[in-house]
Amino acid sequence: MAMSIAPVESMANLSSDLFYDILKRLDGATLASAACSCATFCSISKEERLWENVCSCLWPSTKREDVKSLIASIGGFKKFYADCFPLIVNKEVPEFRWDYLEYPEEWTEAEYYGDMDELENISPSDFVSIVDIRYKDKTICSKVIWGIPNANGFDGWFYNCPFRIDLINYSARDDDDTNEVALSVSDGLPPITSIGRERKDGKFFQELRDGIRLSWIVVNRKIKQAANLSSWSPLRGKRHWPTDKDFLIRFGSVLPAKDILPCQVVECILIMKFRVVHTEGEGVQTRLKLTELSMQLGDMEGAHVNGRNSLLVLKEALSCRRSKNYSEALESCQLYSKVQSERKEEKMRNESRLDRLCILGGIAALGTLYDIVLVPTPDPAAVRGSFYAF
Repeated sequence: MAMSIAPVESMANLSSDLFYDILKRLDGATLASAACSCATFCSISKEERLWENVCSCLWPSTKREDVKSLIASIGGFKKFYADCFPLIVNKEVPEFRWDYLEYPEEWTEAEYYGDMDELENISPSDFVSIVDIRYKDKTICSKVIWGIPNANGFDGWFYNCPFRIDLINYSARDDDDTNEVALSVSDGLPPITSIGRERKDGKFFQELRDGIRLSWIVVNRKIKQAANLSSWSPLRGKRHWPTDKDFLIRFGSVLPAKDILPCQVVECILIMKFRVVHTEGEGVQTRLKLTELSMQLGDMEGAHVNGRNSLLVLKEALSCRRSKNYSEALESCQLYSKVQSERKEEKMRNESRLDRLCILGGIAALGTLYDIVLVPTPDPAAVRGSFYAF
C-alpha cells in the first residue's frame, strides 16, 4: 500500500527549528546561497551559531576559546568567513619593461624602508596567525600564533632584517616527536616501497600535492580585519635537494605593495616541507614528517622584504580584492611569476652584455699596455745609419 504524503502548502507551516536544523548542515557557500532564496532562510542565516559551525568545520583552529573571543571582537563568525574564505586576487602586477629594472642601491631610503609615521600605527603584536593543514579532508595540524615571533620593538633587528615566520621548523637531527606533524598510509598516502622507484614514477609526490591543503589566516586585532594569505591548494612543488627524501610544496598569494615598495606587488611565500622518515617494510608503513612551515615576503628581484615593510604590506593585504574562484587566484600568481621571470632574464642579459663589454675593454687595455711596455722602441742612431746606407 502506497504511503500518501501531505503536501506542504507554505513554508510558514514548517517550524523554524526544522529550518535551522537543515541550514546547520550546509557549508558556507551553500548557506550563503540559501540565505538569498527566501526571507525565512535569510533571517535564520544571520544566526552566528550557524557560521561558527561553518568556520569550525573549515578551520578547526577556530574552535579554540581564545580564537572565538578574537573573532567575536572583530565582527563575528559570519564576517570572518566572508573575509577569509575567498582567496586574494591581485591582477595589478606591473607589466614587464626593460627600462624598469631598478636595483636596491638606486632606491631612496624612504622607498626601501617605508614611511615611519605610518609604521608607528602598526605593531607586530596586532597580528594573529591562524593556520590549518588538511590532507584529503582530514585535519593534520592546527596552530595559532599571537603576534609575530622575535619582533622586539622598533629598535630591534626585526624591522631591518628579512621578514620570516617559522610556524614549524625541525632540524634534520631533531628526534623530539612530542609535537610532530606526520602523515602515513593510514591517512590515505600511497606506500613508498623504494625511494628510487618514487623518483622515477612520482606517484607518491603527486598524491601528496593533490591532497594537501593549507590555510594561513592573518588577523589584525587593531583594525579588525582578516584575510587568508594562502592559495589553499599548492602552487607548485618539487623534490628538495640534496636528498630524495624531502618534498617541498609551495603555497602563497600576490599582495599589493603600492606606495610601499617600488615593485608595487610582492609575493607571500608559504613553504611546507615533508621528509620521508619510513618507507614500506616489514611491519612499517610509509610515514612523512612535516619539518618546515614558514612564511616570507619576496619582491620582484627575489629579495626578501624586511620586517618594517612586511608589516605595511600585511596591513594592506587585509583590505585587497578577493575571489571565491581559485583559478583567478592561480592566474594572478602565474602572472606574477611570468613577469618576475622576464625581469630576471632581462637582468641576466644586461649583466651578460656588461660582462662582454668589460672583457673587450680589458683586452683593449691589455693590447695598449703591450704596445707601450713590451714592444721595444727603435734606436734613433740605428735608424739614421740605415737611412744613410740606403
